[in-house]
Amino acid sequence: MSELNSFLEPGMLVQHPDRPDWGTGQVQSNINGKLTVNFQEAGKVVIDGSRVELLPVIDP
Repeated sequence: MSELNSFLEPGMLVQHPDRPDWGTGQVQSNINGKLTVNFQEAGKVVIDGSRVELLPVIDP
């Protein structure tokens, strides 16, 4: 898992760098490098944190 993804916790807001059309997502869980994120436009998605580095949203 990338260093950045290891700090993501439930409730934090993120964006997928390759899928801006998904909108902002809220982290639901971060277990063993698998992140479950509920995106505005894509719904609940499980992401392999070793393959994708999600971008934290500081000021929505």
